[in-house]
Amino acid sequence: MTVIHSCLTDGTPVCIRRVRRKDEQRLRAGIALLTPQSRYFRFFSGMREPPPAVIDRLISVDDHDHIAWGALRTDVADMPALGVVHAFRDDHVPTDAEFSVTVLDEYHGRGLARMLTAVLLMDCRREGLERLIVHVLAENRAAMALVRSLGGTFREQDSAVADFDIDIEDAVRTLRRQGEQAGLSDVFRQFRA
Repeated sequence: MTVIHSCLTDGTPVCIRRVRRKDEQRLRAGIALLTPQSRYFRFFSGMREPPPAVIDRLISVDDHDHIAWGALRTDVADMPALGVVHAFRDDHVPTDAEFSVTVLDEYHGRGLARMLTAVLLMDCRREGLERLIVHVLAENRAAMALVRSLGGTFREQDSAVADFDIDIEDAVRTLRRQGEQAGLSDVFRQFRA
């Protein structure tokens, strides 16, 4: 299973698929389209374009230690990237992974972050992960709300960054209860969960 076809809550058609090296240009274009605030929230920096090492890390996906899925808009010829979600396995605790999700600003509030998160959770579970670790700028209210809605538990706060843990099984159960939301039922049907 490599592609999930679905729609956002407003009916925008999307496909969600694994991220690959060939997606570098789409990733760069997507980052460039983020507002300065969204880039700051995602990278904890206002840079317009991340350094090559960061881009390389984001596209170096092996589907086990680094799991990543992206959403593409399918009703537009060049199928632009709308969002991406990542899990980077912890080197010291192999059942934990660092979690991030980014959605282009104009697609906020349409259910895409939840869809991408559901896909990632299902794939992480299949790869033996049990917990996601999230680092969120305390001023990023939307990310804090998403983390809390997934059952995220506060771990600690260092300066402006709050750390949360998300139990993957609990988060899957939470999202399954929301399965009638556009897109979520398509994700769970694909993973047969």
